[in-house]
Amino acid sequence: MNKLPMLKGYRVLDIGQFVAAPTCTRILAEMGAEVIKLELAPFGDRGRFSGDKPRDPELKDTSQSTYYFQHNHSKKSLAVDIKRERGRDLVYALIPKVDIVVENFAPGVMARTGLGYDKLSEINPRLIMCSISLAGQSGPLSDKPGFDYMGAAYAGITSCIGESDRGPAQLPIAISDSATGVTAAMAIGFALLHRERTGEGQYIDCSLIDTYFNMHEVNVPKSSLRGAQFQPKRAGSLHPDGGPTGVFRCRNDEFVAIMVMPYQWPAMVKAMNQPELLEDARFRDPRARRNNNAALKDVIETWLAQFASRDEAIVVLETERVPCAPVLNLHEAMAHPHLRARGTVRRVHDRDIGTFDIPGFAAKFSRWTPETDIKADRLGEHNEEILRGILGLSEAEVLQLYRDKTIVHDPLLEGPLQKTADGPDKARSPAID
Repeated sequence: MNKLPMLKGYRVLDIGQFVAAPTCTRILAEMGAEVIKLELAPFGDRGRFSGDKPRDPELKDTSQSTYYFQHNHSKKSLAVDIKRERGRDLVYALIPKVDIVVENFAPGVMARTGLGYDKLSEINPRLIMCSISLAGQSGPLSDKPGFDYMGAAYAGITSCIGESDRGPAQLPIAISDSATGVTAAMAIGFALLHRERTGEGQYIDCSLIDTYFNMHEVNVPKSSLRGAQFQPKRAGSLHPDGGPTGVFRCRNDEFVAIMVMPYQWPAMVKAMNQPELLEDARFRDPRARRNNNAALKDVIETWLAQFASRDEAIVVLETERVPCAPVLNLHEAMAHPHLRARGTVRRVHDRDIGTFDIPGFAAKFSRWTPETDIKADRLGEHNEEILRGILGLSEAEVLQLYRDKTIVHDPLLEGPLQKTADGPDKARSPAID
């Protein structure tokens, strides 16, 4: 197998935080691109304050967290105060040396900071820049900052989730943050291909609302054609189109997910050994089963309750090729041999936090495999490497940037100030105050 990563030789400047932009650039990093994560001084990516931190009291000041590791491993951290003119100058100096810039601040922030696409593309016309935001860079909502769950609400997703007799339920996972990061990485790959053919850079605009809206797999055209007479309804643990499709309770608070297409209904009836259901007027055809969804759920759950476990029920269902799956909790999913064998669950080690699991790379390639020994930088860990190695700054210039706090780093890292200081200042890091 050829292990040469496909994006080796490309350089990315990641000016993002939390999940969406970091997901995009993490994918690019895993594919071999050199990703410089520009973290805003003095605190860095706000994601460093989420997730679990090291339990060792001696490491209480570290900038590392499990949340940050998951979304930002395989990158190089450069911590700069871009509100300072000298900090912006460092970014301008990097732009001719990078291929891609990714950011996920509210629309207008980059331009007001002097780092908008118009400005950066003047410096590097071949630059590909991708902005990720709640609602995009154009349209009536474009000036609205926001987070994932707001995107679900605007896209008509939240209104579909929950029990039929209650208000909409809250999504527990920021789905579009991750999905928009994947969309952005895909778009950047296509933009790189375009640039290889034409030499042209370009600007990419991705939004959480757009990503969420694309997740309506069937209801948009139905709503468009039927108008107000069609309204997607909340159906709780059941799919509103019937099937039967949904989540069904077994014994001992165990659940089975079952998805039955119309042509598979006889197989479901055979598995249940209840042939009379084929002639029951409530369940005779797909429309009848949809209209009697709740009654059918009662029939199925009464049948499932006869089994000692969900696994026994699944054996019977799979014997008749009824599509089904156990509803695993997160611990069960993480321990599943299939997810382990494919690397879907990835075991990693951080020098501060220890050993823990994160999601693995989702796509599998025949000529490349992801690195197994990955790490996430402490805040500003690659300041000197980037500023001296890429921009050619002298040690004295880097030292001055630390002194005036244009750049900072994790308190646990040793930097030029510690190396050159005498007396009580020797132990003080130019990092987070």
